[in-house]
Amino acid sequence: MMSKVKHVAPNGLMANILLSLLTTAGLYFILITSAMVTGLIEALSLSKATAGYIAAANGYGASIGAFLVIFAIKRISWRQVSAILLVMLMGWDILSIFMTSGDSLMIVRFLHGLTGGILIGIGFSVISRTAVPDRTFAMLLFVQYGLGGIGLMFLPKLVPLYGMPIIFMTLVGFSLVTLMSLPFLPAYPPKEKAAVQENSSGKAKILLVPLVAALFSVFFFQSGNMGLAAYIIELGKGEGLTTDSISTTLGIANWIAMFGAALVYVIGVKYGRLWPVTGGLVVTILGMAAFHYSESASVFFWANVVTGITWAFIIPYLLGLCSEFDTQGQLTALAGFFSKMGLASGPLVAAWVVGEGNYGLIINLAIIAMVICLLAALGPVLMLDRKNNNKKGIV
Repeated sequence: MMSKVKHVAPNGLMANILLSLLTTAGLYFILITSAMVTGLIEALSLSKATAGYIAAANGYGASIGAFLVIFAIKRISWRQVSAILLVMLMGWDILSIFMTSGDSLMIVRFLHGLTGGILIGIGFSVISRTAVPDRTFAMLLFVQYGLGGIGLMFLPKLVPLYGMPIIFMTLVGFSLVTLMSLPFLPAYPPKEKAAVQENSSGKAKILLVPLVAALFSVFFFQSGNMGLAAYIIELGKGEGLTTDSISTTLGIANWIAMFGAALVYVIGVKYGRLWPVTGGLVVTILGMAAFHYSESASVFFWANVVTGITWAFIIPYLLGLCSEFDTQGQLTALAGFFSKMGLASGPLVAAWVVGEGNYGLIINLAIIAMVICLLAALGPVLMLDRKNNNKKGIV
């Protein structure tokens, strides 16, 4: 059936959009984590910590799934497997509607995350096979922020009316749309070259130290951002802001943040990665520090805008950095694993420390994570920028 469908151009705009939909389907729950956490607290009367643990279980399931696919990506028919995974995701989301206890939801959401993580790993590995992975990752963020903004703007307002089912049915709908778009994607065979060296036997040797540093930069960047994002609605409410104003702020901020991903899509790596990554992380730290003054609605708004833009701007560069060491898509799937581990660990650490409202500590921990990310990214960024400059004849 799929072979009879006309495929889109493998490196064109539509291909980037469809690959972004495929990968986003596995992690859309992450994009609306703050809405889910608040919904669990309000609709199911769960504690702040329990809601955070459920979000973390979802994320850790995704991490394990993204890790498992590393060993299978070269041997699977990724389009057929993706179709099966999308159907399974819809099943877990429908089952979640009938779960009301924290323990049962942790189990079901972990299984949902596991399924989604495998799909994410497939998406990441296929993206690494495109001509310019950084641009495709940027489109991925562009799509995620656009759709995430819609979810964050409307779902917190709908939960009091329809309960948690509205969130889970939103996830079902997204998976269904993605399933319908899957046949239009081309095959994407493995690349032939990557940022590796050959040893004496002529086999590719991966540059391990810069790769590990790049992977840890992804982990700390994602954990710092998601730990803060998971409780961002509760932070605003704790400072006296209303749910309506917070959800509107988050939706608009997410849409504005699409500019960050669009900027990466336009400039790519023509100016290297050093200044975009270092400059973006410094701005991120300043934006996070502004959340300490969230009693001001305008400060809360602009802090969300700034950190949203930099999140969408930096992560494509970090993921693209990891893909430079890759040929088959395995290491990019590994980057997906580190990304999901970060996205899960952030809410987990935040749940440990939140208590009855220790949001200032969550902000400070997020800032520390950004500093560690900056230190980890510098080495591999400098190495690849120099390598690319030498190829261009630049000393």
